[in-house]
Amino acid sequence: MKKDLKQDHYRITSVDKEEGQQYLQGRGAQINTPNRFLNQQQTREDIEGIDDWSLDNLPTQYIEQHSKTIVNKVESPDVGMAYSMNAYAGCEHGCIYCYARNAHEYWGYSAGLDFERKILVKVNAPQLLRKQLMNPKWEVMPIMVSGNTDCYQPAEQKYRLTRSLLQVCDDFSQPVGILTKNAGILKDKDLLERMAGRNLVSAMVSVTTFNEDLRRVMEPRTTTASQRIRVIEELSRAGVKTGVMLGPMIPGLNDHEMQRIMKSASDAGASFSAYTFIRLNGSIKLLFHDWLYKNFPDRADKVWHLIEDSHDGKVNDTRWGLRMRGEGSVADMISQQYHTYRRLYGLEGERYALDTESFRRPGQQGSLF
Repeated sequence: MKKDLKQDHYRITSVDKEEGQQYLQGRGAQINTPNRFLNQQQTREDIEGIDDWSLDNLPTQYIEQHSKTIVNKVESPDVGMAYSMNAYAGCEHGCIYCYARNAHEYWGYSAGLDFERKILVKVNAPQLLRKQLMNPKWEVMPIMVSGNTDCYQPAEQKYRLTRSLLQVCDDFSQPVGILTKNAGILKDKDLLERMAGRNLVSAMVSVTTFNEDLRRVMEPRTTTASQRIRVIEELSRAGVKTGVMLGPMIPGLNDHEMQRIMKSASDAGASFSAYTFIRLNGSIKLLFHDWLYKNFPDRADKVWHLIEDSHDGKVNDTRWGLRMRGEGSVADMISQQYHTYRRLYGLEGERYALDTESFRRPGQQGSLF
């Protein structure tokens, strides 16, 4: 099966893996899409062209940098957070649907393979956070760790920046939320347990599918769903307020697994939940299309059209409130199922009911009265 997708004079011809084309194992994206901010760049226009162009599965490159800030104010009204911080830009997990891919273009890279293979490491992140919290103008609100990329992606094994950020928050009694799909979070269970004892942390574990064949190509360098459920269980047992993120729900691929995921998370101790509906903004449209037709040629047309039907004939919607929920019969059905199972399995807890009153700068004495 072949299908052309045109956008800004760029064409990708998607083909089945069975046709003999090279497929990069362990990577979600199979191409580098053009960077809209660059005037000159090298692109692969057609994989059936005459050029002998090799797709090398290059190792991940960590690019260390010193940033100017680490805490970002979130302006989007429908993401459920006021502030976020990300020690890493780019993510080796390689989730093909990841909305953060587009942000990699601001650094001069592609949202495709570059996003997975060129990881920017903000080595001074802990120092920047401490400076931010020492600022008298800081008004205490929960900060979301990994609001863009996963804070426990493989780079964390080497740099341990997420743990350092949590230690700073612990020192200041600064409340934080965490979103991850990596079991590496359990390495910080001691710190999280201590913060949870003062109601300073909540954790959300992303679970998208129990189908290992789907996970290996959709989220190639992530841990299995069963391991993620184990993370929920261990964190909950340690007293950490833990929830499950179902996102994104993709009609025709994983939407039928919603009940199993939510029940498994609830049985493991999750107390709250959230979900998103697939949306393909910016370069993700090209990347997901290429991936879909290479991996699921038998149902690619159906899945693509279901996504279009849920975004007013497009695969992306920029309208607040609708962009991550979709509209139409398919999106409504998924929404109804989610709210039904949310009530049924007791996943209606509050994610950010954290303590904002105990914040203290080191050396600062509390009131005696």
